[in-house]
Amino acid sequence: MPVPSASADSPLPDGPPDSVEAAARATHSLQGLSPELTSRVPQLLEAMRSVGTGLELHTTLDRICETAAELADARYAAIGVVAEDGEGLSDFVYHGIDEATAQRIGRLPDGHRGLLGALIHQPRTLRLDDLATDPRSCGFPPHHPPMRSFLGVPIRVQGEIFGNLYLTEKRDGAEFNDYDVHMVRVLATEAGIAIGNARLYEAATQRERWIDGSVAVTTALLAGSDAEEALAVVAEQARHLADSAAGIVLLPDEEGGMEIVAVSSDEPTGALGMVVPPESRIVAELLEGEPVFIDDAASDPRTLTELARSYGPVMMLPLQSDGRVLGTLVTPRARGARPFTEAERTLATQFASQAALALMMAEAQRDRERLAVYEDRDRIARDLHDLVIQRLFATGMMLESAQRRSVVPEVQVGVGRAVDELDVTIQEIRTAIFALQQGPAEAPSGLRTRVLREINMAAVPLGFKPTHHFVGPVDTVVGELTGKNLIAALREALSNAFRHAQAARIDVVVDATVVLPDGQQGVRLTVADDGVGIAEGGRRSGLKNLKRRAESLGGDSWYGPGIGEDGGGTTVVWEAPY
Repeated sequence: MPVPSASADSPLPDGPPDSVEAAARATHSLQGLSPELTSRVPQLLEAMRSVGTGLELHTTLDRICETAAELADARYAAIGVVAEDGEGLSDFVYHGIDEATAQRIGRLPDGHRGLLGALIHQPRTLRLDDLATDPRSCGFPPHHPPMRSFLGVPIRVQGEIFGNLYLTEKRDGAEFNDYDVHMVRVLATEAGIAIGNARLYEAATQRERWIDGSVAVTTALLAGSDAEEALAVVAEQARHLADSAAGIVLLPDEEGGMEIVAVSSDEPTGALGMVVPPESRIVAELLEGEPVFIDDAASDPRTLTELARSYGPVMMLPLQSDGRVLGTLVTPRARGARPFTEAERTLATQFASQAALALMMAEAQRDRERLAVYEDRDRIARDLHDLVIQRLFATGMMLESAQRRSVVPEVQVGVGRAVDELDVTIQEIRTAIFALQQGPAEAPSGLRTRVLREINMAAVPLGFKPTHHFVGPVDTVVGELTGKNLIAALREALSNAFRHAQAARIDVVVDATVVLPDGQQGVRLTVADDGVGIAEGGRRSGLKNLKRRAESLGGDSWYGPGIGEDGGGTTVVWEAPY
């Protein structure tokens, strides 16, 4: 039985709907053929077995290339994976070219032109004796090894074109023959089945990772961490799951734009506190609850910030729940990186919805806790006013009466001093009552006043008032972003001192005249106590939070010995540029 001839540009039989049926038909066509072809059937079966093992997609593609090259006795093999939009290649896997040569060649083929581009739009079996003679060929880049003979076969997965298998350069210098064409066609059919299985496995694994990430975010948010730490968790998980260069969370600001409030990145970006202006078309779409996908942020006319122009593919996903847009999650990849697939976009959108729901639940939980704290503060304020101040006032009147009756000058002077001390104590308690009754929206704007407010609020649970000292023009030089973070750091340090230190003395110093190690002008917060110090092996989540907050602004935070006897206690230092 003669071998059917494969022309130099021969199409595949019309789209087989069933890859298994196609493999069976292609194998059946080999029956009764020449001894030369029959002798290669065991090799083909072994190649099919090899291709069908394993589930990881990229490893499967590597194995197909290597197996096809061995089967057709070719020096080089490659698979071009067609992009989802059908324009160009999204991936290019090769065999036969060492890494040093690949580095010298540089950029991989993109499939937008030349012979590879033609095969994307006209998927058919193509055999050429000399690549250079085909009018569709556009030549090779510098340092590319010479290639003359060529065989290209489409790979279909469940009836859809996945890509093309390319073979070049028979090792014996001959051209690819009809036997090679039939063998590679059968292998391509089996490859389609293997790739389909690998894609299903990869999709399942990817979904599992995103689900695990959503669970991790929900668990972290409901564990009672503060709002900023919760947003940092969302950014970190999104960066990891999306395999992106950064994870960024933005919240709407008062001017109608969006402010970057959390950043997760291996490289410092200086993005924290940056505001995307309301004029941006992207901001308008996001605030309406519409996701935005960008193939190349560096060239997209909608991007208005320099930060965005340093990235390539970007997903911008609104964090919304029950129609309320809480913010935006951004996962950018580096310039030149592969674009996000439809599956990745879908999974990321679902993750953003789950994260938004978890944020709302965490916010509701924090509101309940905050309400309980406010109720407790109101009770303490009432007790201080109705009981403590009244008793102190009555004691003062009794002392004044005793002072008038006494005829001993020393006693009169001593009692007078005691009355003065009581007056001072009453004024301090009234200040504490005012601080307890003051809501967050009533917080004064000056940094010095906000520091004093935090100190007065801490005095109630501590049982004493920490001392304080300001150095330099604190109110005029420290910016709003740094000031807000300094207050949060002071609150954390005082809270740690109250809960863990068992201190009898706390000193707070805010110095706006320091020069940071990189030469920048900055502000330094120092909170020192004479307590028990930090236990060996104890939790340090609060200290880590302080350090992360400082580093996000370009500063630092550390701790050391305290102000107790022989260095007892702890000193926490937090500093950042203005």
